[in-house]
Amino acid sequence: MSFPEELGVPVVDGADLADAVSERRLVGSEVVFRGHVWDVVRETVELSEGSPVVRDVQRHPGAVTILALDDDENVLFIKQYRHPVRRETWELPAGLLDVAGEPPLTAARRELGEEADLVAADWAVLVDWFNSPGGSSEANRIYLARGLSAVPDADRHVREDEEKDLVPVRVPLEQAVRAVLEGRFANPGSVIGVLALQAAKAGGWRDLRPADAPWPSGLLRPERG
Repeated sequence: MSFPEELGVPVVDGADLADAVSERRLVGSEVVFRGHVWDVVRETVELSEGSPVVRDVQRHPGAVTILALDDDENVLFIKQYRHPVRRETWELPAGLLDVAGEPPLTAARRELGEEADLVAADWAVLVDWFNSPGGSSEANRIYLARGLSAVPDADRHVREDEEKDLVPVRVPLEQAVRAVLEGRFANPGSVIGVLALQAAKAGGWRDLRPADAPWPSGLLRPERG
């Protein structure tokens, strides 16, 4: 059955499908909560002329996620306790872009070493996304890391706090895809990364972007005020 014609929804070329930066007049802005990592800003913005609305926005520094894939097409996951959801979740190594002036790729290399004791010889951009655009400015980039080797013992990071008890495992890609589709884990980076990897593999890896590709317009990291 085709889409109902009476709704008048046009079909467009997918090549033209892209988010666009759009500015609305900002009437007011105040920091209502200043946190350890991110702030909450209450902004009054005109969505249409003469119609201001108030939005509470999490001002987030952004993050990077790393999908480490070994030569046998196993995906590296780590199990980590996440207090807001009261769960031990299966995640990909990841970290905030909270070091001033640090390039995202450098942050990704650092996080892979700190959370998984790994270095990678081959890096590419897998996918970019906004984590929760209705209420947060957080932008996230997933890198595909291949050509894996261990960090030398003398250079290994000493994990503390919530990272102290990280549990790493390797899962065959096909089984990871099945786990996503069966709803067995729900971390957004894991779900997006695994499905994007499956799509990239099906396309013969032709759609991977260079590791130093600029972040798309609109996914720029906001400066913390």
